[in-house]
Amino acid sequence: MKSSRRIAIAGLAALAMAGSLAACSQAAEDDGKLELRVATFPPGADQAAYDAFAEQEKQFEEANPDIDIVGLEYEWTAPTFAAQLAGGSLPDVFTVPFTDSKTLLENDQLMDVTDEVKELGYADKFNPIILEEVTGSDGAIYGFPRQAYANGLHYNRDLFEQAGLDPDSPPTTWEEVREAAKTIAEKTGKAGYATMTSGNTGGWQLSVQAVSRGATLQEDNGDGTYTSTIDNDATKAALEFLHDLRWEDDSMGATFDLDWGSINQEFAAGNIGMYTTGSDVYTALVRDFGMAPDNYGLTVIPLEDGGKVLGGGDIAVMPPTIDDATKAAAVKWIDWYYMQKLLNEDAAVADAKALSESDQAVGTPLLPVLDQETYLESQEWIKDYVNVPLDQMTGFTEGIFEQTPAGEIKGQTQPIYALMDNLVQAVLTDQNADVDALLAQVDVDAQALLDE
Repeated sequence: MKSSRRIAIAGLAALAMAGSLAACSQAAEDDGKLELRVATFPPGADQAAYDAFAEQEKQFEEANPDIDIVGLEYEWTAPTFAAQLAGGSLPDVFTVPFTDSKTLLENDQLMDVTDEVKELGYADKFNPIILEEVTGSDGAIYGFPRQAYANGLHYNRDLFEQAGLDPDSPPTTWEEVREAAKTIAEKTGKAGYATMTSGNTGGWQLSVQAVSRGATLQEDNGDGTYTSTIDNDATKAALEFLHDLRWEDDSMGATFDLDWGSINQEFAAGNIGMYTTGSDVYTALVRDFGMAPDNYGLTVIPLEDGGKVLGGGDIAVMPPTIDDATKAAAVKWIDWYYMQKLLNEDAAVADAKALSESDQAVGTPLLPVLDQETYLESQEWIKDYVNVPLDQMTGFTEGIFEQTPAGEIKGQTQPIYALMDNLVQAVLTDQNADVDALLAQVDVDAQALLDE
């Protein structure tokens, strides 16, 4: 078992020159083992997370004594990726978000794993919408979808009760969300509803609302190009909804520069009644932001006019530069660490047990990357280890399979989200914002990015 100190040191080594890494690999070969460098957690993860990883690492090495796992503190970011790839300092296995996978595919920066996925026998079990995120224009598969989420409506059960609302009957339409937000603001003095606005997260959550109302924000032209369609009635309705909550109802509080971290902090502290974000955020709310589990509630995003639920997630991938032996070891690790707990009862139980014993959340609702039957079966396997309040999340767990998932925009995802941040900020800070003009300009600016 390797300590978290070794993992942290390895994280620093990941930034070293390629020659230093080659020396490390040679040392591993002298021991008769292949050293496989795998991404673990971003810097700052708590000790319990590392303890859980250490136990899983031990289990894998016992089953694969010819492979030496070295965990690296690593967080994928687009600005540093190309330099790390060129310098040979990337982990052999790491994860990237769906929103960036298409760019990496187009740039030939991921390893083709088509044969390996097919040989493992579960290619046909993937949710086809999710598998598309790792499929190139050549039809090849370039990674393993390992985790997905659907956006949900998160709400504070304590604020609902203080406002005289039933926390077991959360809103099911956007109009009901508005009514509940106004009641919470009037009865408690807290923000009844809030939304992210900065760091590209405002654009992301505006997309969630627009897609839920039936919007298509970008059209794939089928030739590697895209057409921006942000300027549409559904996006306008989403912006007008935020405008009315802010200026007519005064139900959004006084803070309008929230990003993912700050909105989670405010929600966990009991200052926000409702907001939308990924369904997998419970773990972070409780572990990192100190939310009392009893106060947490989760239900599905309201849909109307043929709307869909926007999802996301990440994929386990390899750089295209690793050799065949390392690739084979990496596939073993990905299959064992990420995939088998979704497919195999013994692996699922072992994973859940290790997480539970390290005080990590087990059972947080996700958007299954595999078919519904496989997912429900896996939940039965681990039910004895589930330690999250699923009875407070039934609105989501019972409703999500009735919603159609939609992927995020593919072309220039993050830069366009940054443009859309400006739309959200404008309607929340300027009562007389011209929504029509703002949408028209963002569409022009987004298309300019897509045409680059």
